[in-house]
Amino acid sequence: MAPTRRDCSGWEMFLPAGRLLLFALLFHPGVAKVCNDRTKHEQDNSWFLKKEEALNIMVLMPMNESALMSSISQGIEPAVQLAIEHINDSGEYPFSLITKIYDTECDNAKGLRAFFDAICYGPKHLMIFGGVCPSVTSIIAESLEGWNLVQLSFAATTPVLADKKKYPNFFRTVPSDNAVNPAVIKFLNYYNWSRVGTLTQDVQRFSEVRNDLTYELEKANIHIADTESFSNDPCVNVKKLKDNDVRIIIGQFDEHWASKVFCCAYNLNMYGSKYQWIIPGWYQRNWWEQANNTNCTSRKLLTAMEGYISVDFEPLSSRPVKGISGRTPKEYEKEYYRELQQKGVEASKFHGFAYDGIWVIAKTLNRVRELLRTKERQNMYHNFTVDDREVGKMVLDVMNETNFYGVTGQVMFRNGERMGTIKFNQFQDGQEAKVGEYNSIADILDLQNNSIRFQGVEPPKDRTFVRLQRRHINVPLYSILSTITILGMLMAGAFLFFNIKNRNHRLIKMSSPYMNNLIILGGMLSYASIFLFGLDGGFVSDKEFETLCTVRTWILIVGYTTAFGAMFAKTWRVHAIFKNVKMKKKIIKDQKLLIIVGGMLLIDLCILICWQIVDPLRRTVEEYSLEADPQGRDIAIRPFLEHCENTHMTIWLGIVYAYKGLLMLFGCFLAWETRNVSIPALNDSKYIGMSVYNVGIMCIIGAAVSFLTRDQPNVQFCIVALVIIFCSTITLCLVFVPKLITMRTNPDAATQNRRLKFTQNQKKEDSKTSTSVTSVNQTNTSRLDGLQTDNHRLRMRITELDKELEEVTMQLQDTPEKTPYIKQNHYPDANNILSIRNFTDGKDGEKSILKNHLEQKPQAQWGSMDPSRISRGPLEDINSPEHIQRRLSLQLPILHHAYLPSIGGVDASCTSPNGSPGSSPRHRHMPPSYRVMVSGL
Repeated sequence: MAPTRRDCSGWEMFLPAGRLLLFALLFHPGVAKVCNDRTKHEQDNSWFLKKEEALNIMVLMPMNESALMSSISQGIEPAVQLAIEHINDSGEYPFSLITKIYDTECDNAKGLRAFFDAICYGPKHLMIFGGVCPSVTSIIAESLEGWNLVQLSFAATTPVLADKKKYPNFFRTVPSDNAVNPAVIKFLNYYNWSRVGTLTQDVQRFSEVRNDLTYELEKANIHIADTESFSNDPCVNVKKLKDNDVRIIIGQFDEHWASKVFCCAYNLNMYGSKYQWIIPGWYQRNWWEQANNTNCTSRKLLTAMEGYISVDFEPLSSRPVKGISGRTPKEYEKEYYRELQQKGVEASKFHGFAYDGIWVIAKTLNRVRELLRTKERQNMYHNFTVDDREVGKMVLDVMNETNFYGVTGQVMFRNGERMGTIKFNQFQDGQEAKVGEYNSIADILDLQNNSIRFQGVEPPKDRTFVRLQRRHINVPLYSILSTITILGMLMAGAFLFFNIKNRNHRLIKMSSPYMNNLIILGGMLSYASIFLFGLDGGFVSDKEFETLCTVRTWILIVGYTTAFGAMFAKTWRVHAIFKNVKMKKKIIKDQKLLIIVGGMLLIDLCILICWQIVDPLRRTVEEYSLEADPQGRDIAIRPFLEHCENTHMTIWLGIVYAYKGLLMLFGCFLAWETRNVSIPALNDSKYIGMSVYNVGIMCIIGAAVSFLTRDQPNVQFCIVALVIIFCSTITLCLVFVPKLITMRTNPDAATQNRRLKFTQNQKKEDSKTSTSVTSVNQTNTSRLDGLQTDNHRLRMRITELDKELEEVTMQLQDTPEKTPYIKQNHYPDANNILSIRNFTDGKDGEKSILKNHLEQKPQAQWGSMDPSRISRGPLEDINSPEHIQRRLSLQLPILHHAYLPSIGGVDASCTSPNGSPGSSPRHRHMPPSYRVMVSGL
């Protein structure tokens, strides 16, 4: 029994029970069978055989003014009627379309009831037109396959309906919300934006669009820097986008949240020339005024919104081409607005898609009619019948083949989705202006010339482009320090020339010229390292820079050891000679000093070779925080600095510093111990001490400041170079300038200094040895100082008397016949000379043989004459053997003592050439203090 209308009305009792139950009953096969039986009883499928048949189309729209989105439907009805009129007027279609509107009220339950009532009690509908509300449309579209009906929507843009497995019988003339994504990808590629971020309202509609956009972006190799979604306050998410340096932001939210988003953007300064916002373009006109519920004023919102790009489908084609209706889009638009004025309703942005949708239905049904009539003619028995399933399948196939030009552009379907035109608008000066469009069929982006106005002189960058900038050494600074270094090397070369030229001079020879050459060589190596420290990646390649790291380290370390090792070796020799307790005669040649310096260098080489093999120096790059471009460009500067480092840099530097520190401390000790040895030609301890002090202080200060300024290469290089220049220059000058001055002012200073010039400090230091020689108690230091002063004064007197005796002797030799006999008053002077010399020789009980002889027989030799000889003549007495022997006994010891020490001869303590072997310098042990005081070196 077929159900009555009252029976169908019984569906109302299921409404309070739940929509899912109603939905299940709607798909029940029994219900479908009852409704199909009724429709078959009333109408059959012979409509394609009749001419001027009225074909019914089911229209589902929310018509109640209180319903959501009802304004869309009210503006659609005039477009539908206008399309039917144009179809009928064309004369190409042998039928007329009748549309019957069923009010869905944008409610799922009411929409389902309206659909079921249309199926059960309405006329036989060949197609369904409409579907505005996404939720109602999706529920009905899912059931269409069971009813063998095809639905064509003009306003349902939700991406959910694009699932052809779930909605195989659903088509739409309006592009999906996802249709804008290929257009956005094309727009991004046009401006070479390859890094974007997304900000999405947390609802299904926008989430679906974002998911599809993510897929399209990945397919286009566009990096998504950050994906943010919000449901409450968007400011937190906007802040994250800024923190992630997102410049191109694709937003998916409605106009209510758009005002809040742009308010946050204004507060975070995310607008202007550095940012580009891309948002949906389907907002209402002046939406920022109607939806502004933020604490930002309209002026602030307009400031933040300036320049945003909105993307939406094109409601009407901009091309002046006549379409299927024989009218251009502009001509149709005029007729449409005329109908609106007559009915007094507002326009709908979907009216063009509804107009083209009616044309799609007309063309589809006309094509299906032709196919059915062809099949009917081909049937030889002329009893051709067709069921709803076959008709439904034919409608699907014809819909997929649709292709014509309508008022909205080219009308085509791809998997049920409209391949339409997407427009780009830009917010300029408080209003949106069209700047381009995208043809999805041809995949062409057409931007109007000079229509897009960016806030800056060029399009925004898709990221903060970071330009790596090497912190290099300033070329003028490098030039200045290199010039100073060259002058230092020239000075070192001059010292080397001076040292080699005067290497045989006693002053230079006594100061070890070979060691001086090593000091100069070490200084020149230290100078040379400055040139290498000033080279960085701006002058050499990365591989060459790593080589420089090793070379400059080796040169500086070897140069330091060579220079100071030679200085300390010289000081050690002075210390070994003058601090010898046993006072054994020591001969320390330069070869031994060279061995000492070679040993120091060998230790250096062992450390450096192990360093190079185990953990070599590598080029490392240290990057610093971003800096703004000084020229104001939309880029960021990331400074970087090249270093020479390795894994265990601290350990290796500790080893080198420890070794060099011990070497310097040892040098300081030697310089302090030999500070009172006052033989300038031999002892450089005073200058070495000064050099070590200055070098030590400068190295400590330089190392500390260099470590603190490692991120400032100019300052660091300047400090390192100045420290090396100062240390090398002060060392060379302290070693060689005094020698230059001495050679210029007193060339014989070395010979004169051999005459035992002791300072007061040396006398005090040797007081213990002098006391043991003169048997003076240590407590009588002041007395010993006085004796030593007298000793020095008497020696000066000896020198004067030696000269006088030499003159007398020469007179005796030149004019013996005229020289009178030596008067007896000369004898006391001779005795005084001998007595003075014996006093200076100093040790009690060990008088010279000549002195003892004179004291035992003064009368026989000097006091009186033999009476037998008095009567002889003067010449006979002078030339007698006795007188000759007396003269020789006086002259030879005096000459021996006076002149041989000055030329490096025997010790002055030898009083007579006729003395015993035991008293000669070779057989008699000289007390230590006498050896030093008399024979010098």
